[in-house]
Amino acid sequence: MSLHDDAVLVLKRYEDQPDLRDVYLEHLAAHPDGVYKPCTAGHLTGSALVVDPEHGRVLLTLHKKLGMWLQMGGHCEPGDATLADAALREAVEESGIASGLTLLPGGPVRLDRHPIPAPCHWHLDVQYAALAPAGAVAEISEESLDLRWFPYAEVAAVADTSVVLLLEATLARLGGPGR
Repeated sequence: MSLHDDAVLVLKRYEDQPDLRDVYLEHLAAHPDGVYKPCTAGHLTGSALVVDPEHGRVLLTLHKKLGMWLQMGGHCEPGDATLADAALREAVEESGIASGLTLLPGGPVRLDRHPIPAPCHWHLDVQYAALAPAGAVAEISEESLDLRWFPYAEVAAVADTSVVLLLEATLARLGGPGR
């Protein structure tokens, strides 16, 4: 199965945000290359919010190009068999947590479509959550200016609305705001 086929299946199973989900599915139907960066009409990306429920915190990266605190994530690559693989690969690469990261069960947590500079015009981000293993040690990557753990309550003060919504959806999936 191709990454494109996996993306279609994942999105068809995703029950939240039906209008936005349909935009993603229409994009994929119109663009067989719509999961990769060269698709100038826009392309899917995979991201993961790294959470440590035991300590009530999330790991955010200060994105080098954007200067914003964001979840880990980026472009799908030819070696990614699934969207989940892409999101987990990005989480490992950008967090520096070499082993033990696992995606929260249940598939994507949210979708976020946002504009980007030309020549491409849209990122259609498929957002997952990744659970950090006990004692996880993060290490900054080349793509980041900084990497830092934030208590859940501080995320809204440092990150944009998309990250806040991703955290809220993640906490709901984990079983509530205290998790």
